[in-house]
Amino acid sequence: MSTEADGIHPNVQRVVDAGRALGVDVVTQRFPDGTKTARDAATAIGVDVGQIVKSLIFAVDDEVVLAYVSGANQLDESKLAAAAGGTECARVDADRVRASTGFPIGGVPPFGHDSELRVFVDPDLLTYHEVWAAAGTWHDVFPLPPSALVEAAGGTAVELARR
Repeated sequence: MSTEADGIHPNVQRVVDAGRALGVDVVTQRFPDGTKTARDAATAIGVDVGQIVKSLIFAVDDEVVLAYVSGANQLDESKLAAAAGGTECARVDADRVRASTGFPIGGVPPFGHDSELRVFVDPDLLTYHEVWAAAGTWHDVFPLPPSALVEAAGGTAVELARR
């Protein structure tokens, strides 16, 4: 296993290893200036903002769930609550994100989490040939086909965007 001294952050190695176990070839790219926002990521990578996977962590009736939303869209919290079979939907704080996923806000990847969470995927992501997701840090991302995103994350495609 590579270490940060080898140039690979431990979180990134964890994502690469999780991807391998799921049959997804994770080839990361590092952007020293960071890719904290969808617009930052799209600009750095040189792709449409819609191709950026925003990993949003919410509590629906106190169950932590993940929503993967196109960078071009805003999440409609009522749609996420309905998709998860609940009524109340609220953002969780950074500590709960890290406790649930093992990753920081801004770096949550589609797989390799510390706990098994239900995942809901914005179908707008499925309209692209390739999407880009965080690879465990604010600086590292990787491309994958949207079908692989849904399958590897164990996600359910459902309308999530505020229209």
